[in-house]
Amino acid sequence: MRSDLLSCSLLGAASALECSPSAIQSVLPSGASVNFAYKVQANETFQVPKGDTGYPTNPEGLPALCAVSVQVQSVGNTTFGFGLFLPEDWNGRFLAVGNGGFAGGIHWVDMAVGSRYGFATMSTDTGHNSTSSDGTWAYKQPEKLENWGHLAMHGSVVASKTITTAFYDKKISYNYYSGCSTGGRQGLKEAEFYPDDFDGIVAGAPAWWTSHVQPWTARVALYNLPTTADYHIPPALFPTIAAEVLKQCDPQDGLKDNLISDPEGCNFRPEELLCASNSTASGCLTPPQIDTLYKIYTDSIGENQTFIFPRLNLGSEASWFLLQGDKPNPLGTDYIKYFLGLGPDWNFYDYNEDILRLSNELQPGNATVGFDLSAFHAKGGKILSYHGQADGLIPTGSTPYFYNHVTRTLQPRGINVDEFFRFFLVPGMGHCTGTPTTVNAPWYFAGPNQAPILGNTVYGVPGFRDETHDALLAMVDWVENNKAPDHIVGTKYVDEKTQKDVLRQRPLCMYPKQAKYKGTGDVNEADSWECKLLY
Repeated sequence: MRSDLLSCSLLGAASALECSPSAIQSVLPSGASVNFAYKVQANETFQVPKGDTGYPTNPEGLPALCAVSVQVQSVGNTTFGFGLFLPEDWNGRFLAVGNGGFAGGIHWVDMAVGSRYGFATMSTDTGHNSTSSDGTWAYKQPEKLENWGHLAMHGSVVASKTITTAFYDKKISYNYYSGCSTGGRQGLKEAEFYPDDFDGIVAGAPAWWTSHVQPWTARVALYNLPTTADYHIPPALFPTIAAEVLKQCDPQDGLKDNLISDPEGCNFRPEELLCASNSTASGCLTPPQIDTLYKIYTDSIGENQTFIFPRLNLGSEASWFLLQGDKPNPLGTDYIKYFLGLGPDWNFYDYNEDILRLSNELQPGNATVGFDLSAFHAKGGKILSYHGQADGLIPTGSTPYFYNHVTRTLQPRGINVDEFFRFFLVPGMGHCTGTPTTVNAPWYFAGPNQAPILGNTVYGVPGFRDETHDALLAMVDWVENNKAPDHIVGTKYVDEKTQKDVLRQRPLCMYPKQAKYKGTGDVNEADSWECKLLY
């Protein structure tokens, strides 16, 4: 079923502008040039151009649309590019989708999801070409960093809107954004720097604190390095730790259901994992390893009690990618080497507090998002944010930290933050998508990056394509009908590749409320739960 939220008299209307390079070029400003523009027939596969390192996957089963690629001159001698899908069945709205990590490339697969709803959908390459963990392109390139930080997204949005309006010969009714991780950061940065670009922004697991999260990524890895140290916890023991965390924390949230709904409220005792002897052969931890575990589950604090970054949540163990291997993740070290300019020979064992001070001073690309979102509020914009509570890449606590500091900034000015910014925690979900097979949390709500996990032609929530279950439709309903969501229902299918049967559904509650079982009814049905404050 298709939600009537997206119905529009323009559906099926013929375009006013031909889908050709010359026609698209005719409406572009100077400094912008068309790479290609051609029609894609219904159910065809779009062939991603060779060289799109960040997002090389070909979107399949597309609706009939016009596929456009444009290159734009930017600061210095740099350029950025963007892709635009213009569906024949247009719903009158514009949607931009975000990127991930340091990736350079157009996210054609996420664009395809937007086009299936009927949005004219855009993605920027952020001004370079790279995988999500490769930061070498940034070395001594401040202009490229500005493109990645904010310029490319804004410039791509402005140019895409120009094309969209001319193509359909109609004004765009509403403008939306959807992104997770770096994509979440891009959305919040738009709200801060360019409040007129969007009416509604969906920002998942936002990497908003660039100057802290990237150095922290190196710092947290050093808790568990070198691999030869007696305090090193080998990844083979992560499932053992996860099982003990689930055993202790699951019942403490009020219901034993194989899901940790309240990691913050769990009183976890790591010593239950302590070996009876110095051997770890039986799947236990030594005292030095217990010390490491305490560090992992503790907020990072620097000199003079400076807050660096929140801890990894209890329940995130299945996603401890940052703690594996014999060196830190490149999202930390490449940032320090190339964004901060310390060079390719920098040794990660030389990490110290000066790294964080340098990061705060340089603020590469002006990527970190500030707390003053008053301009976005003033124009009537809406933000819907969320974060998985089992996220092992960007600790869950970073988003409540941001939301609470936005509240500290705006509430004294008489602004009710909940009027325009609502935030939801997702128990059991990892980074942007997914849930451990041992948990099977209801993680799916059609957030950015989620639909392709279910299948190449999926959009929305199969069987539940409405504003109650779909985050993007919830945003549309909020912006256009002033119906602010107090919860979104998460879904877990029995088989996520077929989506035929539902295993579990549960309300994802607006922060600071939490979902609590009513005491009666099937625990796997959303109606058996309610959102409540715990104080």
